[in-house]
Amino acid sequence: MSRWDWYTPAPKKPPPEHGIKMKKAGATWWGQRWIEALENVLSGDSARLARGRTYARAGRTHDLLVKGGKVTAKVTGSRATPYTITIALAQLPAAAWTKAIVAMAGEARFSAELLAGRMPKEIDEVFHAAGTPLFPTQRTELVTSCSCPDWGDPCKHVAATHYVLGEALDRDPFLLFELRGRTKAQVLDALRSARGGEDTPAARKGRARSAREETNREAGSALKVPKVVLGKIKPADYDRAREAMPALHFSFDAPSSHGAVLRQLGVPAAWSADVSPAEMLSPLVRKAAEAARRIAMAEQDLQVAPDNEG
Repeated sequence: MSRWDWYTPAPKKPPPEHGIKMKKAGATWWGQRWIEALENVLSGDSARLARGRTYARAGRTHDLLVKGGKVTAKVTGSRATPYTITIALAQLPAAAWTKAIVAMAGEARFSAELLAGRMPKEIDEVFHAAGTPLFPTQRTELVTSCSCPDWGDPCKHVAATHYVLGEALDRDPFLLFELRGRTKAQVLDALRSARGGEDTPAARKGRARSAREETNREAGSALKVPKVVLGKIKPADYDRAREAMPALHFSFDAPSSHGAVLRQLGVPAAWSADVSPAEMLSPLVRKAAEAARRIAMAEQDLQVAPDNEG
């Protein structure tokens, strides 16, 4: 009789109602790169990764939080108390961040893509040129911990958190920047500053002060306010211009990305479809925008349905 014959493992608790059920991690190219980087770095633990995927799909991971360059989460297993997981990714050097920001600022599309909730495909090349990859390439870049008794690294609970995090990255690529040491606000402020349009709190305060000073100077000057004398107008001429109105010319530039607002709004908690609201609604928004443009440019006539109700 083995000394372990007496041991019966405790049954797993059911997943919590607020658990995060992974639907499809890696739906975007950057989410896929995260999963590939994870599985490459942890290639010797394929069995634990597989169990982690099962946990992630079952919704056993919950209370996921990315803050201060660190990921924390809870995973419900067989014990009464959920396990606590932390994942930290090595922070990028300040010099690398500076080089990457300057390079990104040179291309307006980088800011446009990021504001639209997408990661530019060339961004990893930018960070490589700055001296460090954006996605992890070595095991030493990941520091993980779990309160479970499994000494394996990663355990299935950490692996589950990795996969759930991959799906979160699909929705918000700025989380990867957060893990590498810069918040969304810091990245966008740095991009504006590097492009010559600094929009930090200090810069905004300075512009407001300059505007107040300019207003005070104008108020103190002895400028004469011109008077406008309106002549009498006949009722018949009320809605008739005295002179021909100049021609108005409009032009509409196509947006650099479609569905930006939808992506920024994210996915509602009650959303259950396999695709995000942005993916589902973007084609409709694009068609509506094109129809509005054609109407505004008089490229088509408005068709009004007849009123058949008498």
